[in-house]
Amino acid sequence: MKVDATDLKTNETDDRGRVYLGTEYANKRVTIAVVEVESDRPDDDELATAYREASESAEALAEEWSETSDEAWESLDE
Repeated sequence: MKVDATDLKTNETDDRGRVYLGTEYANKRVTIAVVEVESDRPDDDELATAYREASESAEALAEEWSETSDEAWESLDE
């Protein structure tokens, strides 16, 4: 079966993966083919990189806080 490119439509799914075809298809038999699926979520590599960067940032903030906290406690002793 040959499909003309102008016959292809892109639709978004709802949160349960359903696609609304429109009232023009009501009470009709339709055949659907999934040609491509795009995800708006990051892939595993992107998530790993973001997690690593957040972890490094948290470590740097913890070190900075520790130094500031130590200085504050020392100034209380004076």
